[in-house]
Amino acid sequence: MDGIGGDGWSEEPPPLIQKLRQGLVVYQYYLDKTTPQSVPRWAGTLVLAAIYGIRVFYVQGFYIVTYALGIYILNLLIGFLSPLADPESEAGSDGPMLPTKDSDEFKPFIRRLPEFKFWYSVTKAFVIAFLMTFFSAFDIPVFWPILLCYWFVLFVLTMKRQIGHMMKYKYIPFSLGKQKYGRKKASAVSGTYRADRNTD
Repeated sequence: MDGIGGDGWSEEPPPLIQKLRQGLVVYQYYLDKTTPQSVPRWAGTLVLAAIYGIRVFYVQGFYIVTYALGIYILNLLIGFLSPLADPESEAGSDGPMLPTKDSDEFKPFIRRLPEFKFWYSVTKAFVIAFLMTFFSAFDIPVFWPILLCYWFVLFVLTMKRQIGHMMKYKYIPFSLGKQKYGRKKASAVSGTYRADRNTD
């Protein structure tokens, strides 16, 4: 029992660890404040992507890092466009399905990778790739047009498969909200009610 107090369990962590924890709390606080601000977040990421592009153009290298960044972002995009519950795996089961007719109950599209996590991962990837451009060990000489063509082929094939999946299971990866019904009927009914009152 004496060992519990003397083992360091009740002692305070070193000052460096405390400062690191405080820094992480402040970082998480400001990260949480950006959650509803999707347009400024993505604008900042586009600026970061432009800075990265200018850096790669200026250095004339790090094409393999850029290719890896493109593959990673493509992978994130697939997760962003895919539903959380895959309709293919649920087709044989009695699990929840996406609505296929107008008469079906409205179910919002829930992504496998939410928008905030998608943005955060893309931004982190650009920061890491930008930092990698300062180390010559990552500047592997390659013929960049081949990498660019290969990435475009991967992009086209992946998007073709994803769009085919969307058409097969009739879902759109963007939820526009629940449809509103009966607005025109309500105004038409109130108009006839007023006309009946005026005739009296």
